Amino acid sequence: PSMAAMAAPPPAEPPVQSGRRCPSLLAVEPLLFLATVSLGLQGPLATQYLWDRLGAERGYSDRNSTDSAGCGNGNATADPLRQEVEALVSHWNLYINLGGFFVSLFSVTLFGPWSDSVGRWPVLVLPATGMALQTAIYLLVMYLELHVAFFLLGRILSGLTGDYNLILASCFSYVADTSERRARTFRVAILEACLGTAGMVASIGGGQWRKAQGYINPFWLAFAASLAAALYAAFFLRESVKQKKAAKLFTLSHYKAVYRLYTAPEHLSSRWKLALYSLAFFLIVTVHFGAKDLYVLYELGFPLCWASDLIGYGSAASYLAYLSSLVGLRLLQLCLEDTWVAEIGLISNIAGLVVISLAATTPLMFTGYGILFLSMAATPVIRSKLSKLVSETEQGALFASVACVEGLCSLVATGVFNSLYPATLHFMRGFPFLFGAIILLIPAAILGWIQIWDSKHDYNHFQDASLSP
Repeated sequence: PSMAAMAAPPPAEPPVQSGRRCPSLLAVEPLLFLATVSLGLQGPLATQYLWDRLGAERGYSDRNSTDSAGCGNGNATADPLRQEVEALVSHWNLYINLGGFFVSLFSVTLFGPWSDSVGRWPVLVLPATGMALQTAIYLLVMYLELHVAFFLLGRILSGLTGDYNLILASCFSYVADTSERRARTFRVAILEACLGTAGMVASIGGGQWRKAQGYINPFWLAFAASLAAALYAAFFLRESVKQKKAAKLFTLSHYKAVYRLYTAPEHLSSRWKLALYSLAFFLIVTVHFGAKDLYVLYELGFPLCWASDLIGYGSAASYLAYLSSLVGLRLLQLCLEDTWVAEIGLISNIAGLVVISLAATTPLMFTGYGILFLSMAATPVIRSKLSKLVSETEQGALFASVACVEGLCSLVATGVFNSLYPATLHFMRGFPFLFGAIILLIPAAILGWIQIWDSKHDYNHFQDASLSP
């Protein structure tokens, strides 16, 4: 090369790249925060509304039993009318959740791969709009005292537009599109911290508001939050897919794209890693959901006997793990590989659940919450590693499958942990938490084995390269 060519400055980056990195246009976190606040308000409020509505229809009121029902030694005979109302509420919750899950299972795996071609914008606006429609139907049920089956209708309509699972898939795909590989784990962790912060705001604020003003006003906030999420996606987010192309929506090729992720022969090493990482993710998230379902029930019962204020503090402490895990992950990344950060997070999770399973006093329970301070560090690492195993044009398909796994985790956790708790009360109240800690040993082994295999493979490759002439 000539001296003039060597002295010439390198070509400037295309202006598209600099525009694409504009943080004011790429912040998908507010969308996920607003959608999670809406979801976090709807779930508990809808359950409490079902309890009061179905209880009133059967002439049951728990005003006289609220003070004594929460903290017995488990030997008192239960009110048969209360048991009937509990069963009805449980059944309706099951119908609503199953209906939403199975409908969204097909829509998420349809819209997610479709967004790899046409862009993320439609699949960010559509599910947020569907959530706003669901909340509007819930409000109509409450105002007009319609049959509670309309709750199921609202959930199915939201499921047709992808529901919250599509928002999760789209937001994580968006971050994968707009982040560098080495910074992706932390960007994913920021998104998960948004989940925790929004959950804390919704659970604490919604509960207090419901006590003060009933159901209607908190549901208006849920509607406003989902509508604001849709408007933010529509008017403030810039498209993240670099090369968009036209693609049919209603075609089986989108489902085949998800299937090919795990079966494509050209990605032989990636195939089993995708399967193992997905299994690890499934087990970790199932334990997270299962434990969270039982915390309040465990705290209400003997011997803790917590009142509502302590339950609020405990809920805040459990959600703070999202933020402390974000800070811990960032600091540990300075000196450790992502996999070992995830392993430390799993150790934190296991130790915290063991302490909680043995907690008979309030200080010990809060000690367990404190030990969980890094418990949310593993899932962002796994999401990041999964996204790095596929190409840029497969991120939507990947995170659609991950969102479906997450929805399945919620169903499995509810079934397993809520069945295990009453079955083991007679010998150990905290056994489900101990069971969760034992289950977490499996993903810890999976992550460690993959990291050791990768290290050996890289070392052998380096040795072969150094020996070759």
